[in-house]
Amino acid sequence: MRGADVFVVQPGTNPADFHLMELLMMIDAFKRASAWRITAVMPYYCYARQDRKDKPRVPISAKLVADLLETAGASRALTLDLHAPQIQGYFNVPVDHLYASPVLIEYFKHKNLRDLTVVSPDAGGSSARAPSRKSWTPRWRSWTNAAWILTLAK
Repeated sequence: MRGADVFVVQPGTNPADFHLMELLMMIDAFKRASAWRITAVMPYYCYARQDRKDKPRVPISAKLVADLLETAGASRALTLDLHAPQIQGYFNVPVDHLYASPVLIEYFKHKNLRDLTVVSPDAGGSSARAPSRKSWTPRWRSWTNAAWILTLAK
């Protein structure tokens, strides 16, 4: 590992605390093995929805995760579809924030599906991203108790 450029891929999915600790331990191991640069690749950034104080005496867990990654030894972070772009500002190391929707839209366009329904538990994320794609137009939107449902037609 000495002098290597290391990419550690670990999503923060359930159980988030287990996967986060596993990521931190791997980063620490690579740092101790004298890796030149360590990039934490997190396709799903755990605790991203806790990005601000909405009540008194609550943690800003998204900031804490950023601090933990840096303390463990990550020299860069790569994330996909963060809950809020402000999370990038919680890091003191470079962050590459990538968006999956352009790749997914191209994939589904080539599938020639007549209608496509996107279901997301995050109303803000779906409503902000899906209608902005010029190649797809929103046909029907509704809010249910469980999810934001958006049907898109070509």
